[in-house]
Amino acid sequence: QVQLVESGGGLVQAGGSLRLSCAASGLRFSSCSVGWFRQAPGKEREFVAAISWSGIRTNDADSVKGRFTISRDDAKNMVYLQMNSLKPEDTAIYYCATHNNYDLGFLKAGSYDYRGQGTQVTVSS
Repeated sequence: QVQLVESGGGLVQAGGSLRLSCAASGLRFSSCSVGWFRQAPGKEREFVAAISWSGIRTNDADSVKGRFTISRDDAKNMVYLQMNSLKPEDTAIYYCATHNNYDLGFLKAGSYDYRGQGTQVTVSS
């Protein structure tokens, strides 16, 4: 049974930082590309960042470039999203998701094989 469990969300002031974690089990994690998405109330789901097998390639949405960093630790079956300089518009539920294709374009287009339940991030102004 595949499980993706996000953690690390919370309430933070604008300009602050949070580090989200996603713990994976039940799949060959090291062979998956992994991405983060977010969805704010009343808005469409938005791609945030993705990282390929072995972490060689990453892709970030323009809205988070220079502020968010995705990384992975295959020995621990974990993926992380370091979020700095947070803005109120970053408020959303953040989800991690996996795809079995090395091409990050699939995740960037919103295609995934598995997704977690999400963790809430709230940024106050």
